[in-house]
Amino acid sequence: MIERIPFGHTGHDSTRVVFGAAALGGMRQEKADEVLAMVRSAGINHIDVARSYGDAELRLASFLADHRADYFLATKTGQRSGSDAKRELEESLYRMGVEQVDLIQLHNLTDPSGWDTAMAADGALAALIRAKEEGLVRFIGVTGHGTYAPEMHLKSLARYDFDSVLVPYNFSMRQNPVYRADLESLLETCAEKQVAVQTIKAIARRRWTDDDPDRRFSWYMPIRDPDALERAVAYVLGRPGIFLNTTSDATLLPAIFAAAEKGLSVPDDAAMTRDQETLGIEPLFIRDVSDDVRVA
Repeated sequence: MIERIPFGHTGHDSTRVVFGAAALGGMRQEKADEVLAMVRSAGINHIDVARSYGDAELRLASFLADHRADYFLATKTGQRSGSDAKRELEESLYRMGVEQVDLIQLHNLTDPSGWDTAMAADGALAALIRAKEEGLVRFIGVTGHGTYAPEMHLKSLARYDFDSVLVPYNFSMRQNPVYRADLESLLETCAEKQVAVQTIKAIARRRWTDDDPDRRFSWYMPIRDPDALERAVAYVLGRPGIFLNTTSDATLLPAIFAAAEKGLSVPDDAAMTRDQETLGIEPLFIRDVSDDVRVA
């Protein structure tokens, strides 16, 4: 059984593996239903989606009609103005067929200009706070890709008591001393404030190249070697108190779930370094070079 722990101060005990519903974005409904049945069978009780994840919210609707009460449901808005963020939240509720989500997150809030807009009096945060008062959402979080995410999340937490954050966390990213220091500062602050910490890119191998022949179910190449994948999962879940959000490559969900059920400890650096060298694992994000998912 996958461990459940408090999701920050929300009062909900979430499985430490959170289903990243981006995996459903390009699927037919029949295939999405099969994936969701697998998620349910694994005991996962927390779903993370976003308005921008293709048809993922639509694919969740029938499942939520039957099982909404069993799941902590999170979505995201990438909008920065208040009116656009409120509109996108309302679209998410309609698409999923629900009256309320447990968590709405300001998506990838890492650029200073976007941050300023979102935090303004008429910005996205103010609109989501009003949505919380109206009962459309219960909690508010913030997410980020790239090497600036921990630093910007600390800035966000100084402005507002967000209920959760989301950051990249894997061995290759943590070899960057600046990123590692910022990440540790964020984790310390979140522990003090009882803010839930979600992590992404646990099993990232590297960015795709034009010569890669593999079928692409996520925007980055994942680790597929079974032993290395298990170590990558253990590297995250071996650290108490943080959550692992799954990859958008649904073919790897069984392996991730199986690894998470083992109660793993953090592998030593020597083992992780061997995997890095053997598989050519590289950081997905390099400061001011490839800090965005869209950079080739």
